[in-house]
Amino acid sequence: MQNIRSQSLNEGWTFHQIGKTEYYPARVPGCVHLDLLDNGLIDDPFYRENEKLMQWIEKMYWEYSLEFDPDADIFERKNIELIFDGIDTYATVLLNDEQVIQADNMFRPWRADVRDLIKEKKNQLLVRFRSAVMEILPRIQQLDYRLPVPFDKQFGTMPYTRKAAYHYEWDWGPRLVTSGLWRPVRLVAWDQIMIRDMSLKVLSLNSKKAKLQLTLEVMAEQKCKAKMKICDDRGRAKENTKVGLEEGESTIQYDFVISDPERWWPRGYGEQPMYDIQVELSAKGETAAASRRIGLRTVALDAEEDDAGRKFSFSVNGVPVYAKGANWIPADNFTPRVSAERYRHLISSASDANMNMLRVWGGGIYEDDIFYELCDEYGILVWQDFMFACALYPGDDTFLDSVREEATYQVRRLRHHPCLVLWCGNNEIGQGWNEWNWKKELPEDVWSDYGRLFHGVLKDVCAREDDSRTYWPTSPGNDFEQMKEAQDHSRGDTHYWGVWHGKEPFDKYTEISPRFMSEYGFQSFPEPNAVNRFAIEEDKELFSPVMLNHQRCPNGNSLIKTYMEKYYTVPVTFDKFVLMSQILQAEGIKAGTEHFRRIRPHCMGSLYWQLNDCWPAASWASIDYYGNWKALHYAAKRFYSTFLVSPVLKGSSIDIHIVSDDTNAVKAGLIVRLYSMDGPLLSEWKRKIRIKPLSSDIPLTLEMDDFPEEARPEESFLYCALETEDGLLAENMLLCVSPKEVRLPEPRYSIAYEQVESGIALNLTSENLVRHLFLSAPDIPGTFDDNFFDLYPGITRKVLFQPEDKDLSLSKIESKVTMLSLHDLLK
Repeated sequence: MQNIRSQSLNEGWTFHQIGKTEYYPARVPGCVHLDLLDNGLIDDPFYRENEKLMQWIEKMYWEYSLEFDPDADIFERKNIELIFDGIDTYATVLLNDEQVIQADNMFRPWRADVRDLIKEKKNQLLVRFRSAVMEILPRIQQLDYRLPVPFDKQFGTMPYTRKAAYHYEWDWGPRLVTSGLWRPVRLVAWDQIMIRDMSLKVLSLNSKKAKLQLTLEVMAEQKCKAKMKICDDRGRAKENTKVGLEEGESTIQYDFVISDPERWWPRGYGEQPMYDIQVELSAKGETAAASRRIGLRTVALDAEEDDAGRKFSFSVNGVPVYAKGANWIPADNFTPRVSAERYRHLISSASDANMNMLRVWGGGIYEDDIFYELCDEYGILVWQDFMFACALYPGDDTFLDSVREEATYQVRRLRHHPCLVLWCGNNEIGQGWNEWNWKKELPEDVWSDYGRLFHGVLKDVCAREDDSRTYWPTSPGNDFEQMKEAQDHSRGDTHYWGVWHGKEPFDKYTEISPRFMSEYGFQSFPEPNAVNRFAIEEDKELFSPVMLNHQRCPNGNSLIKTYMEKYYTVPVTFDKFVLMSQILQAEGIKAGTEHFRRIRPHCMGSLYWQLNDCWPAASWASIDYYGNWKALHYAAKRFYSTFLVSPVLKGSSIDIHIVSDDTNAVKAGLIVRLYSMDGPLLSEWKRKIRIKPLSSDIPLTLEMDDFPEEARPEESFLYCALETEDGLLAENMLLCVSPKEVRLPEPRYSIAYEQVESGIALNLTSENLVRHLFLSAPDIPGTFDDNFFDLYPGITRKVLFQPEDKDLSLSKIESKVTMLSLHDLLK
């Protein structure tokens, strides 16, 4: 008989502001802002400037209450635990007027033995939340100095609280300091035995067998012998043995084999087979069970010294993987409302853009289980920061003990996922000490506290709980030691913000040679339809109060305009400006990414900042808050493709680079054409080439001095394509002057629609060059599989539109589709 019983306690909660008498229904999982919103007590915090009106909430104290009856088969058990998977953040929990939990950390579960307190009927559960801001203010007012924080300038309490840092504002998000039961609540009951934790570690792996180590943490009512059964859903593993259990807690380790294993691979390198491993323990007539879903793979980070500095290169199953992807922030300021469908949309969008890695940034949250499950499914590698970012943190024993509990729980929770490849201590704190004047302003013992936390507690937890992955202390980082100097692009991983914050031109990217580029970015606005959801017509001005409120980077809108003036002409309308900002962003990140890929294997990773948004705003995201792909995300689908053809102008020479992430050699045809912008072909070069696996080469160099006289740089462009018998592998184009100097002709293109099984196909053909063609279908929810693309003379491009309503007629969609090109935006 399976003896573990679980009962959800998520339904039936009410809440009120302490000091007031009105009670309202509450959502669990949830937070106080969502509950206030659901009950009509506040307006949408994301609309216009409403966020400014919500700042009172963070200073208040709140109480959540639930009356419940335990299920009969719960109440009958010898052991009953009350478990909160997430409490945000400072809270006292009382059951039937007895305190059972004193919570102070958002990032770990809280549990209490309630067997002696629980009643058969009408149990009263209260959770009293204290303000995360007011909790800390008296403490820091007694200090001689304040720990530096990025945006929490008014109070400076953020570093002292184990809570999501971005709640206190960031340069892409609002200040909405939440509290609440942000993860599920439940009762768990058992009699004789319970499996508290289960982990699996790949000890060795080849084509014939995978040797795994199983570790169980088991609670037993008394010392006994138990039968243990191990199996998997594919019939590749079958073990039966006996183990001894001690009274209280026992740790069991057991090695077993999976025969004929199928290996798990990152996206683009193979498939992602998964195994469900089930374990059963039977004793005293009862059975406790647990399972883990795993992928079989090996992973290593090569961070060895070499002649150029220090490598930073991941390999999976012995194959070096060029990391292509972006940085991930929480998908909402109110994380409980991020649905499974929203997670899937974002992760599948990363996969659709040929990404194979996401970096979970350290100022957000350790993501929900479904995030990692989807990354397993789609083959997206995860670089996991611990939740520390851009600030210095306390080093007292109480704080470090709390972090140790947090880290131990999170490492144990996530270590079975094949997608997870790196634990990183923090974001930019080592850099901050060495480059942001912190060391000049603060006492040396603050840096000693840093060492205790990031080179002590977190390093030790990773070594103890998950020695199969590398622990990297800080990002950007030069090596494994405590940083003593500024970041060095030739060593470890790099964050580069000369472009954007430093106002440097896009071609500055090509002057640096990082080993792994883990942050770089450029901002843009969401598309006009998205802006309409948080603003009204009078707000549509670059420096209006609403647009500035939805732009949290200082001088961000001015920077976009300044760069736009450098490379293009600023459009005359706001709607055209926001679309132009997306084109600008895409072109800038394309310039950097292609360079970082061209210099492989010196550089083995490109993660731009950032994939997604937590609210609707101008930001560095390539997917806006509402899930719309920006121009950058469509561009990423092209510049992150397995094969890249990348022409580069150097003086009067043009090098045609071919980059391959394929593990096999490929025979292909390289076609290079010089066109007039208005359409005529001026010259053509063709080469049959063999593309080496995992490589970057220059099979062709052209001299502009050899171009025909009519090929004036401002009126011509170079088109490059890689083709095989199966079709097009990659294409790209090169302008030999700044985009602002180009003389684009009036577009002359045609479009033909056809109904296909998966939606509506748009077949577009142009007589001349059409740059950055943007397709939209106002009022028809759906997606285009390509957008903001170039049309080349005489080459038909097929774009698929998939409407959410599959019954919409072809004529209805045809009447709604609109098209704007770069030429139209500049009118």
